[in-house]
Amino acid sequence: MTHPRQLTPTRWVSMTLLASGIGIAGMAQAQQSLTFAHVYETSEPYHEWALWAADEIEARTDGRYTIEVHPASSLGKEADINEGLSLGTVDLIYTGNQFAGRSYGPIGIAGAPYMFRDFDHWQAYADSELFQEIAQGYEDATGNVPLAMNYYGRRHTTSNRPIDSPEDMQGLKIRVPNAPMYMMFPEATGANPTPIAFAEVYLALQQGVVDAQENPLPTIRAKAFHEVQDHINLTGHITDSLITIAGGPLWNQLSEEDREIFREVYMEAGERITEDILQQEADLVAWFEEQGTTVNEVETEPFREAVLPHHNGEAATWDQGTYDRVQAIGQ
Repeated sequence: MTHPRQLTPTRWVSMTLLASGIGIAGMAQAQQSLTFAHVYETSEPYHEWALWAADEIEARTDGRYTIEVHPASSLGKEADINEGLSLGTVDLIYTGNQFAGRSYGPIGIAGAPYMFRDFDHWQAYADSELFQEIAQGYEDATGNVPLAMNYYGRRHTTSNRPIDSPEDMQGLKIRVPNAPMYMMFPEATGANPTPIAFAEVYLALQQGVVDAQENPLPTIRAKAFHEVQDHINLTGHITDSLITIAGGPLWNQLSEEDREIFREVYMEAGERITEDILQQEADLVAWFEEQGTTVNEVETEPFREAVLPHHNGEAATWDQGTYDRVQAIGQ
């Protein structure tokens, strides 16, 4: 992606624009360059479809908006780009429900461990009126606008020894993202959660700063965590997703027509991301085993039983009614 061409108006162009009633400022606004920031690698579907979406929006708005996509934490950690939405320093981001939940608690419910029974439960939630209500609450609280849900995958625990039961988690120093909801699973199973920025995790594992980390299979491959961890333990503790969010400063300047274009494009991108991640999850167990990594099948029910009492405990940022509605979806 490139920035739109910078126009250098000649005297003749300036006079023509003035004669037609179009100022230079109007032309600049008509060809506005936007910034999309995320923390994922260029090899991942999130980046690929963000680039696709940028091209689509440029085409569907007749060039009124171009979008520069900045991957791999190049514009800051996830907390930074969330803050940038409201400041107007970034226009669009991917972020986890857990990070969005720092600004509006109920939206974090989709990032809680064992909140969803399976992918179908997650998909039903993503398509539900309940999610629309929660997204509206987030918009009301922050001014920023959720546009789409993107499947991120089921999060699993990597380590240098097998983990078969919650007892094996005792005392394990495990890296987690810097959002409180990610700490529920390790704390419920007796591990020591250690927040570390995404871009720094590989080195932290390599140097033994932490013993373990947790992420979906596609992310483990993209970040090459299997190079510095011997075991992938299929704990499947979070059926996770990313939200595509537009900043309030951007949204407030869009026409209704352009708002609809942005929603449609990013919802389409979200569907394609979800398809790609599902396919990668199906293929990657065999791939990791070919690389010499041990993929450890885990009986997840004991882990789930350890976590369930925490769903509506002190860490919960939602009320009982919202929790009950999530659990009732798809039943």
